[in-house]
Amino acid sequence: MLQPSEYSYGAKPGAPTPTPNPNNPNPVKTTSAPIEQATIGRSLVIKGEISGAEALYVDGRIEGKISLPGHRVTIGRNGTVQANISAREVVIMGKVNGNIECGDRVDIRSEGSVTGDVSTVRISVEDGAILKGGIEVRSGEAKHNQAQSHNKQESPKPTGAEPAKALAAPASA
Repeated sequence: MLQPSEYSYGAKPGAPTPTPNPNNPNPVKTTSAPIEQATIGRSLVIKGEISGAEALYVDGRIEGKISLPGHRVTIGRNGTVQANISAREVVIMGKVNGNIECGDRVDIRSEGSVTGDVSTVRISVEDGAILKGGIEVRSGEAKHNQAQSHNKQESPKPTGAEPAKALAAPASA
């Protein structure tokens, strides 16, 4: 006699068949791997450069430089940062005194404050947030085009005589 679980569509052989539970409307839960994130607690003070390959949550104090270009940096409500920040995404709920270079998005929450220049592709500043400094919003296409042109060989530069010809042509016409 055939077992229904062996010939169910999409089921692996030998895998148990999920049985619906009328008391639980969402019986199947899938979990993803936890996101690696370093945390700097309230009582910690770090002076120097922080770099790495994981997300960072700061609830303490940092003086120096933070460089996590492919990851998120979150400054918590108790966090105080006197550093330049370079990251893919930056969320600010505390205080930052320094420039922010962001590859994707800067999010300044209502209780956050930034004193410094911000360069990003996207920015969000909530009501009540403080932002003192310049803002440069780059287009995502410009960043992509810069990467492509950097990989190509540079075209030969014009000599000094060529621009003079271009300027002289309209004058004689």
